[in-house]
Amino acid sequence: MLVAVAISAGIFIGATFFGTSPGTRQLGLSFNKYREVLGILQNEYVDTIDSEKMTEVAIVEMLARLDPHSSYIPLSDLEISNASLESDFEGVGIEFLIVADTVQVISALQGGPSDIAGIRAGDRIIVADGGSLVGSLVSNKEVFKKLRGPKGSVVQVEIVRYGMPRPMTFNIIRSRIPSQSIEASFILKPGIGYIKVSRFSDNTYVECSQQLAALKNQGAKSFILDLRDNPGGYLDRATRLANEFLSENRLMVYTEGKAKKYNQRYLTNGRGRFQTESLVVLVNEGSASAAEILAGAIQDNDRGIIVGRRTYGKGLVQVPLSLKDGSELRLTISRYYTPSGRCIQKPYKDRLDGYEKDLEERFVNGELFHQDSLPELDTAEYHTQLGRKVFGGGGILPDVFVPLDSQYTNPFLVALMQRNLFREFAISYVADHKQELDLMKKRTDARSLNLHSSAWPEFVQLVDNRRIAWPIRSQKIGTEQFILHLLKAYVARQVWGENGFYMVISQKDAVLNAALQKLGEAQKLLLASRKSNLP
Repeated sequence: MLVAVAISAGIFIGATFFGTSPGTRQLGLSFNKYREVLGILQNEYVDTIDSEKMTEVAIVEMLARLDPHSSYIPLSDLEISNASLESDFEGVGIEFLIVADTVQVISALQGGPSDIAGIRAGDRIIVADGGSLVGSLVSNKEVFKKLRGPKGSVVQVEIVRYGMPRPMTFNIIRSRIPSQSIEASFILKPGIGYIKVSRFSDNTYVECSQQLAALKNQGAKSFILDLRDNPGGYLDRATRLANEFLSENRLMVYTEGKAKKYNQRYLTNGRGRFQTESLVVLVNEGSASAAEILAGAIQDNDRGIIVGRRTYGKGLVQVPLSLKDGSELRLTISRYYTPSGRCIQKPYKDRLDGYEKDLEERFVNGELFHQDSLPELDTAEYHTQLGRKVFGGGGILPDVFVPLDSQYTNPFLVALMQRNLFREFAISYVADHKQELDLMKKRTDARSLNLHSSAWPEFVQLVDNRRIAWPIRSQKIGTEQFILHLLKAYVARQVWGENGFYMVISQKDAVLNAALQKLGEAQKLLLASRKSNLP
């Protein structure tokens, strides 16, 4: 996450610039040593060296030893690196992080090409179009070069996924990735509005507040805010949205760093338009950064109930520091803390090389499936405004734990996703039933959709044609029902768009169903919180 501030920084040229304090003298000695070594290499090394490239390698290595999120962006990479949060672009639709020379997927943007293909948070991309994406030469530029491309073109990637014994291959059809960050918004049940926020980009606050107002006009008295697999984005979009739900003078988040100028407290102004509706927020291991700030603000202020699984744990603040040649350091200058004092950032000291394997470890140790498998991250107790106990040490722990649906880790289902068979079937099905579906679209919504009895044998034939082995009969029965549900959702997406997809998916969404059960508790919490805030 980048704070919207730019600070110009230059490179010191000589020891005379470093002052006389012990710290600055040591900095001067270190700089002189680097300059001395670079000079020796330039004059004495057997082959000709590129001093500019050597300097950039040194910068990258220095930052890599600090934390997982400090980074160096060469001038040639800067424009494309900023594009994903600021405008439409064509590509595969993932948010990623390069950690320990590995490209880790933080999130596949909902409804985007990677999401449709079956890419998930935590996947590590090791090959793209036959070229390796592992090793010291991996850079943002290289990732963008391989994954971006014209709409309709195909990129083949190999990924390593937790729980799978060998690398998996996916064919991703590139498409235009819109800047729109609200994936879905509709009345889930009478009086209950659902809104899915996929990221915090330029227009997120405006889009989300408009959709919330529209739902309220349609009779919503409660909201379910879905931040699952939301990789974050701009800080101020998250705090402005939190402000809409919270009463006046409530702390939303604060930052602390070595330099006091980076210490900030973000307070509400009391002008939020949705302070009286009960609220439940959905999170999972793919919810990061700005999404965690919003969830933490809601939880610590007792404004709503958090449902799902522990969030990603990205709580380091970066600012862009412009260098004289136009390149940029994105340097960690502080940490985010929730109102109760919890640090959002998960541990990384002494384990930078394993940082990208954190989600895999959560899978292996059972955390994604069993609440009692959570590691002891932080023994310190923190308290919300009403005195409820909460814990820190890495991400936001939900009030209500809901395990990962094991169906999504089924190797057979993953194989179907890899081959894009759900999307392929949906396109064919809609073409064959276009007149009927067009008429249905005018009369009702996706929840009324029922696939023809021919859908299952047609899909079986498609799978057989692709020579994908079916599971044994005892496993096939439950799998069949789940696959039919997904087929219905993909058909709904073709006809009704993303709203249609989520309307269908919501019918068998365990996290969402748990949220519906907690709306009454969220209302009681809201009333108690508002009462405690009275003078």
